Amino acid sequence: MDALSGVIESNDVYEIVAPARQRVAALFCSPHSGADYRPEFLAQSRLDPVALRRSEDAFVDEIFAAAPERGAFLLRAVFPRAFLDPNREPWELDPAMFEDPLPAFVNTRSPRVTAGLGTIARVVANGEEIYAGKLSFAEARRRIERYYRPYHVALESLVDRTRDRFGWCLLIDCHSMPSVGGPMDRDSGMRRVDFVLGDCHGSACSPALSDRVEQYLSGLGYAVTRNLPYAGGYVTRHYGRPAKGVHALQIEINRALYMDEDRVERGPRFARLVEETDGLIAAIGGIDGAELAA
Repeated sequence: MDALSGVIESNDVYEIVAPARQRVAALFCSPHSGADYRPEFLAQSRLDPVALRRSEDAFVDEIFAAAPERGAFLLRAVFPRAFLDPNREPWELDPAMFEDPLPAFVNTRSPRVTAGLGTIARVVANGEEIYAGKLSFAEARRRIERYYRPYHVALESLVDRTRDRFGWCLLIDCHSMPSVGGPMDRDSGMRRVDFVLGDCHGSACSPALSDRVEQYLSGLGYAVTRNLPYAGGYVTRHYGRPAKGVHALQIEINRALYMDEDRVERGPRFARLVEETDGLIAAIGGIDGAELAA
């Protein structure tokens, strides 16, 4: 892979963009920026495409697009979050969504399922129901086997490659958030800060990573908090193993900083945020093993 740069693998599940040479131990992924809305999914939904897109982390993959130029891999999902959420356990499903009983191994009681935001979401960000009717469990299994598992195989492979090369891996899970807490959120109706860093309350990464990101963003004048309302999703919890050399951090960007949330269009500050994020990527890539071990 080191001899290549640009897109090295692209399919209907994910896209991997590689650096010309992997120079840093940072790896960036965007699991919620996919916008490939297949006709069969749209036919199942009672919502129009724009309403579905409001659940996307729209354009986040573009915001972090400089990662390969900085020597890091970038992985992005192609399928949309409203169709399948790879930042959940593989089997977090709401039984009320399905026409047949769910197997005993399915997690039907997680807080994400209760909120309607399981592996296959019941609602979009504003609480509207996605589907016109009930799904079969066979459809859920198809989506998980066909999309969820290949995405995580690709992500795990990049994590292992990075750790094998450098001795550690800084996994940055890139997201965006509505500017106001939605009806299913703990901060419903409240305006949000500019950035939320989720490190699972310090268990998913070295403090050096969270500190470096917070210091950089605060230095630009942004309001930054940690772990509230987002402490880190499945990717952060599952892959973040500092004792094994994998440090995972979830970054949530307030959508009002860069886009029109209703129209799902880039806003006037988009280019500025892309430039600032390039500096953030460089700051993360500059972290070394000694800092992580301190």
